[in-house]
Amino acid sequence: MNDIFTREKFTFFDGAMGTMLLKAGLATGDFPELNNFNNPEIVRDIYQQYIDAGAEIITTNTFSSNAFKMQDFDHSFVDSVKKGVAVAKSAVSTQKVALDIGPIGQLMVPMGTLSFAEAYDMFAAQIEAGAAAGADLVLVETMTDLYEAKAAVLAAKEICDLPVVCTLSFQKDGRTLSGADPLTAILTLEGLGLDVIGVNCSLGPVEMIPIIKQFVRFASVPVIAQPNAGMPELVKGETLYNMRADDFGSSIREMAELGVLVFGGCCGTNPEFIRSARRAVSALKPATVHPERITAVSSGSQTVVLGDDVAVIGERINPTGKKKLKAALRTRDFDYILNEAVNQRNAGAKILDVNAGLPEIDEKEIMMKIIQEIQAVVDLPLQIDSTDPKVIEAALRIYNGKALVNSVNGEEKSMKAIFPLVKKYGACVLGLTLDESGIPETAAGRFAIAEKIIQVADTYGIRREDVLIDCLVLTASTQQPAVMETLRAVRMVKEKLGAKTILGVSNVSFGLPRRDILNSTYLAMALACGLDAPIINPLSVPMMAAVHAFRVLANRDRDSESFVAAYADTRAPAVQTAAAGLPAETGSGPGERSLREIVIDGLRNEAAAMTEKRLETEDPMKIIEKDLMPALDVVGEKYEKGQIFLPQLMQAAETVKKAFDVIKSRISTVDENGLVKGKIILATVKGDIHDIGKNIVKVLLENYGYQIIDLGKDVAPETVVEIARKEKVKLVGLSALMTTTVKSMEDTIAALKNEGVPCIVMVGGAVLTQEYADMIKADHYARDAQEAVRIAGMVFK
Repeated sequence: MNDIFTREKFTFFDGAMGTMLLKAGLATGDFPELNNFNNPEIVRDIYQQYIDAGAEIITTNTFSSNAFKMQDFDHSFVDSVKKGVAVAKSAVSTQKVALDIGPIGQLMVPMGTLSFAEAYDMFAAQIEAGAAAGADLVLVETMTDLYEAKAAVLAAKEICDLPVVCTLSFQKDGRTLSGADPLTAILTLEGLGLDVIGVNCSLGPVEMIPIIKQFVRFASVPVIAQPNAGMPELVKGETLYNMRADDFGSSIREMAELGVLVFGGCCGTNPEFIRSARRAVSALKPATVHPERITAVSSGSQTVVLGDDVAVIGERINPTGKKKLKAALRTRDFDYILNEAVNQRNAGAKILDVNAGLPEIDEKEIMMKIIQEIQAVVDLPLQIDSTDPKVIEAALRIYNGKALVNSVNGEEKSMKAIFPLVKKYGACVLGLTLDESGIPETAAGRFAIAEKIIQVADTYGIRREDVLIDCLVLTASTQQPAVMETLRAVRMVKEKLGAKTILGVSNVSFGLPRRDILNSTYLAMALACGLDAPIINPLSVPMMAAVHAFRVLANRDRDSESFVAAYADTRAPAVQTAAAGLPAETGSGPGERSLREIVIDGLRNEAAAMTEKRLETEDPMKIIEKDLMPALDVVGEKYEKGQIFLPQLMQAAETVKKAFDVIKSRISTVDENGLVKGKIILATVKGDIHDIGKNIVKVLLENYGYQIIDLGKDVAPETVVEIARKEKVKLVGLSALMTTTVKSMEDTIAALKNEGVPCIVMVGGAVLTQEYADMIKADHYARDAQEAVRIAGMVFK
């Protein structure tokens, strides 16, 4: 624990700089950071008001001071950061100065084009400048993409030794825009060495409490809450917040009683809100919290908790014994690898092992590419499987989530090479029960190595819960007595060490006929001994049958719901009279899916190839109407039900684009063939420089067949009017992320109507609601990109 944040007292940040700048008379939509240069005395006075209200940490006015957002300004982002820190430092005495780092303003891969390395470099440059200017800590805030948050936090940890705080913004459904829930965020970011983690913006304190409860439940570092001043309302053309300072303070007290230690305010919170919050907790002592200690891995949007249920680890992206996969790795056939990932997910795998270990290829490059490709399509956590520490580190660095590293063993050199990487990137690690003397013959010998691995990991600061144990399955054909010793070792590890266990089950049957019988039987035996995560082929019917059956018999599958769903309409196979071994590989390569399934699974390159093939015999409009559009509709329904999240939605849209590109390349007159349904203008309104939401809508609408005229950001009403009239556009989409620019949206709508432009207007953005849309006389409110598609469908029907 550092000297700024302790568990013995509450700590208070300041409130909303934007709210106070507007109150001071500065123009709506102005770039706030420019006030550090043009009106430093106003900014300094705002800080003083918050300090007088009890703020112990003030936040630099540098939220948007990055290379992307400031590329069109006279001042560089570095100068803006330095000036922001200087103004803040001039206002404090004993208070601390937090360097404010906001989102870059671009979509990161796979949703957009900004790479992890590019994001990291941008954040690193900001943080380096801020640390050099004298900031006391780094505040990474208002993050809606967990991957971007990781880039910022990692940059802060590597660039400076200042305390690091990170807050994410969640929607009412309890997930960020990119789909991360609180537990996933905690697992990914806390392991990087954060000092404080929590929530800010988007919600008022009442709406934030359910999310805060999750943070307090699982976070082992102090939790911060910086809510808005309630939910925004539009009153006489002005955006106002509906909460009184006293009510804000009451909610802050409730959060303190739950276990939150650090507080501040976001949109709409003036100094009176901070004063009220301090007063509300003045008689309280910080609550004692006992965060749950779990073993879990995650992707960017899905967490798998080991021990809750059987977690099947898919083994098929590992070249050992797989000729087709070896060929795919050599030829960089990532479509084949993606098919393996999708097939395993569909078959019930919860985690995917990824191994690119062939001597004749660049393992590090291929491993990184595989991870990026898989994470764009499949939201399962990954097990990074390599014997090369350099490959492991490269993979951990660009991985979105909390990965499982396979593996470390009891040899001193292995632990010395792997444990620092596991600690730095906050991963879980699989410990193999072998050492310099090989694999012990007895269960006791393997248990001793498991105990040693856990103890040594502890000296590196790695939690016991993050070390999983593989007691190593040996083959029954050559080491038959050792087969049962493995199971005894599993039981000992579970009962005496409390560690979660993993086994590569199919090793038991090498060299014997009917491997399916041996594998499935041994799997059932291992599960009964406490195995948590078998590494198996999830496409094997007998293996998955054993898993389903065990879940019922062990009371994991309550009311046998999953078992009934899987087997209700099936019959037992006929008795086989001839013994037969399983084939070495079951097919899962390209070409086995319909075009509709390809779109739903987000397999872009495969979509192009399948479309080419279909066009040889089918009408392009039939392909669009019968396959592409229905597939996107299915994806949209999954998105709305929370079965998939924004990255998968965007990936499906990009997959349809690949198919459309093929169709368009075959047809010279696109409009005459009905491929373009109509023109739509999209624009972020005057004064607003945030266009991530607009860009998401653009991608989806384009891939539903609409021609998008993208006017960009900070667009004046007269520009929208001019282009809408010139292009005879029937639908205009307006976006605003900032509460201060909703008035610009209202002005744009009024201008379109006053000028008699015959178009329909839909509006959207983080601060918008149906009530807002009605007040500013918009025709439609699009709460998300999928709703925008529905609105377009109604307009152009």
